Amino acid sequence: MDCWTLQMGYPVVTISKNYSLDHSVTITQEHFVYDRDAKIRDPDLFNRSLQWQIPLTLAVGNSTYKSSEVILWISNKTETHKVGRMDEDMWLLGNINQTGYFRVNYDLHNWRLLIGQLMTNPEIISVGNRAGLIDDVFNLARAGYLPQNVPLQIICYLPQEREFLPWHAASRSLYQLDKLLDRTEDYSLFSDYVLKQVASKYHKIGWPLALTEGSIIQASYQTEELQREVIMLACSFGNKHCHRQAVSLISDWISSNKNRIPPNVRDIVYCTGVSLMDEDVWEFIWMKFHSTTAISEKKVLLEALTCSDNGFLLNRLLNLSLSSDLVPDQDVIDVIIHVGRNPHGRHLAWRYFREKWDILNSRDVL
Repeated sequence: MDCWTLQMGYPVVTISKNYSLDHSVTITQEHFVYDRDAKIRDPDLFNRSLQWQIPLTLAVGNSTYKSSEVILWISNKTETHKVGRMDEDMWLLGNINQTGYFRVNYDLHNWRLLIGQLMTNPEIISVGNRAGLIDDVFNLARAGYLPQNVPLQIICYLPQEREFLPWHAASRSLYQLDKLLDRTEDYSLFSDYVLKQVASKYHKIGWPLALTEGSIIQASYQTEELQREVIMLACSFGNKHCHRQAVSLISDWISSNKNRIPPNVRDIVYCTGVSLMDEDVWEFIWMKFHSTTAISEKKVLLEALTCSDNGFLLNRLLNLSLSSDLVPDQDVIDVIIHVGRNPHGRHLAWRYFREKWDILNSRDVL
């Protein structure tokens, strides 16, 4: 275990099929880093010969069949192994059910075969491995091991995905890409592409039922979380129906003064409503933040206030976070962070953080 407990980081294992008659695969390992240029800038730190003893589980399959797994112990930088019969149309899958603490990469042809499998019959591959493939492919592309078109191709299968974990892995990675692209000329191409993958699942899964007096609505945890994940993606990337639904729920709350918004999507609805509606809605949410005594609801309301597209309101909130007794000291830094995550508040938050550094430091809110 010394290589896992005494060395920094973890490895990426690359599995390459040898497209010849001997049915062998070449397996390499290296230290996984997001900034691969750092290996050049700081060779003393990164060019040490880091190696791990890796228990690599492998399976092969095609459109109708997946073999039982075999385990290979990988201890060298590069090794060649035979893994049984592999026809040209058979894919390889490593780290079965994500039991190993490492990332897995493949040659591009094998990635295409795996994507083809997900498109035609995803359930041949277990839900854990579907989530693992998505998480690995996005992070490998982010680190420069793969071109960016590979992760964007893999999410084309998502309309068929019925489980929460793969959707969660995809949404987490898509939000990271969203932050990189939201100020670029081609952002609409990206957001439209994501919405295209989300639309059918969003319309199929719908919204949780609004709360009524005495109602008890039961759904499994996985179903609730999947529904929440899809709604969040739809609203975040601009689905019109999702926007109308959020506005309708906020309007009903304001007119009736009864909050019938289902609890597991309140943060999505509040944030979407504040970003789309006028200043009166922001004031309404601020008033509710004043009056509620529930700590968890206060946090959700405070975060929603940072979703506004209005720079004046964002600046006002930043100033209130330090000057008002209504915002606890421990929440001040959260306000700055969430304003900074808003594309309309990024520069405001950075400027405010620099200007108020001495105050923030003296009040021990960092």
